[in-house]
Amino acid sequence: MSHNPIRPWRNIDRRKSRQIMVGRVPVGGDAPISVQTMTNTDSSDVRATLDQIIRAADAGADIVRVSTPDVAATQALREICRESPVPIVADIHFHYKRAIEAAEAGAACLRINPGNIGDATRVREVIKAARDHGCSIRIGVNAGSLEKHLLEKYGEPCPDAMVESGLDHIKILQDNDFHEFKISVKASDVFLAAAAYQQLADATDAPIHLGITEAGGFVGGTVKSAIGLGNLLWMGIGDTIRVSLSADPVEEVKVGFEILKSLGLRTRGVQIISCPSCARQGFDVIKTVETLEKRLEHIKQPMSLSIIGCVVNGPGEALMTDIGFTGGGAGAGMVYLAGKQNHKMTNEQMVDHIVELVEKRAAELDEAAAQAAE
Repeated sequence: MSHNPIRPWRNIDRRKSRQIMVGRVPVGGDAPISVQTMTNTDSSDVRATLDQIIRAADAGADIVRVSTPDVAATQALREICRESPVPIVADIHFHYKRAIEAAEAGAACLRINPGNIGDATRVREVIKAARDHGCSIRIGVNAGSLEKHLLEKYGEPCPDAMVESGLDHIKILQDNDFHEFKISVKASDVFLAAAAYQQLADATDAPIHLGITEAGGFVGGTVKSAIGLGNLLWMGIGDTIRVSLSADPVEEVKVGFEILKSLGLRTRGVQIISCPSCARQGFDVIKTVETLEKRLEHIKQPMSLSIIGCVVNGPGEALMTDIGFTGGGAGAGMVYLAGKQNHKMTNEQMVDHIVELVEKRAAELDEAAAQAAE
């Protein structure tokens, strides 16, 4: 928590990787783990796509991927890239001309598999376009679309097949003296993805993009992603992540940040520590937390907030958070600031009061950051 020192047992030793740039966002090396999402609009609809990108960026997305399956999409991409507040990754499958058009349109990165876009001449053309326009490349291996010869060799998608595919694609880029790339080996099966990523991490120093692909709906996909990505991140593997949900892309960003925040790898916004509530609660914890989550979405400065229904665990949790409220009796509870009891507050006024305290603290942090930057 922000007012306590970091404990040694909470440290994660990140895998050492090369650093590349996706637009202005560094990926790999000692850069913060970036959070990505992907639009699900018709990519040729500039306004709808930009609106979704802007909402994702407001939620904290560092990078957004846009599918570019046809000429209409790559034509629209020029305006999308120009107006986007974050770097855009163009998602390319098979069509090497779309990759060239996307690079010319201003994409910061091309998501391709070099071996799937044609012969060596076409690959060289795409690499030249990426180099000429300052694009990086993401090699995107997926268990659901492995090359035929690898499926014949291994009999089914497996970690060895996925990593071999990735290394084959890496060799193509390196043989063409192109090194601004990152790589992913995604699968919808948590065990398969985790094993492939662990093997990949030992085989290359390239930045790694983590994802459990096609994870499912909001609840199921969140759980699968938290297990799969969380374990890999805990092992120090991963330089950028995307949570794949059948949901609003903004939700992917929120879940991604919650995973990183839970491991102490990124801090953004208010992290609420709250109890599940029981008969001892001095106020409606569930409703209070739901309300606070909505009212504090605009806060970007990292901060911890404990909302605990009773005094069993409340004071202990409040010791470790920036701001806390612990339910008591007679319709009131105790407000904690920087881990210490500060003053009492009625349940009726508590939500407004906490929002005011959080906003005040965020303003102080903003001012301190501005002064430090001068």
